[in-house]
Amino acid sequence: MIQSMTGFGKAEVQYGGRKISVEIKSLNCKQLDIITRIPNAYREKELEIRSMIQTALERGKVELTLVTDITEKVSGLINKEAVMSYFEEIKEIAETLKIDMPADWLSVVLKQPDTTKSDASGMDSGEWIALECCIEKALNNVVNFRKHEGLMLERVFREKISNIKSMIPDIERCESERIEKLKARMKENHAKSDLIEQLDRNRFEQELFYYIERLDISEEKARLLNHLNYFKETLENGESQGRKLNFIAQEIGREINTLGSKSNHAEIQKTVVKMKDELEQIKEQVLNAL
Repeated sequence: MIQSMTGFGKAEVQYGGRKISVEIKSLNCKQLDIITRIPNAYREKELEIRSMIQTALERGKVELTLVTDITEKVSGLINKEAVMSYFEEIKEIAETLKIDMPADWLSVVLKQPDTTKSDASGMDSGEWIALECCIEKALNNVVNFRKHEGLMLERVFREKISNIKSMIPDIERCESERIEKLKARMKENHAKSDLIEQLDRNRFEQELFYYIERLDISEEKARLLNHLNYFKETLENGESQGRKLNFIAQEIGREINTLGSKSNHAEIQKTVVKMKDELEQIKEQVLNAL
């Protein structure tokens, strides 16, 4: 099954009188683009965190936000000098802008870097294990979200591919009529030119076969059908198939365009327009596929 690149996951863990929260969002992107917002205390583990994201999510624009909140009173945990410095800054800004101080200014300040002693001194091994577990849970939640979104994408793809496939018989029903109209038009053009009596019957047949061959769309129909079937097969093989599905959709578009340019028939061209409409909806959604 395929996955979407759109996802969201959140996890929390308690450690040392604090709650550690990890929130991860992902959107579609051609490559893996990771943005991290983490306290200074965890900067030493940023490479490991990025490696975990890369292994789990592969591709997409990923934003990780890590926040810590104090849940228990622990002696010496708060860095009072840093807290007072932030308080003075908030107070100065409030006075300058002539606005009230936020009622929960302390909770705002405690989320800033270096407001707890652990921010300044780094983490111990136990805290890293807790944090690592929290990140893994958040990543698993993102993957599950992506799989759920992928199921909806797959339903859209199957519906649109089936719709395009169902239109091929509509084109085939118009083909015999198309050839007869071509023959009649050529004879009419020759008759109007007053050359019908001088016309070599064999030469006329040769020209007719030449134009019919040039306008023949049997190969395009066969290739279009093969691409549609290949698209469905790809949906069932593996998870990271977004790029491949995009390439197949482009090939489907080429065959549909060729059908339109060679059809020389109003009803066939109307069917081609409907096919293009279905394909555009596939192209829009395939950009979200992992």
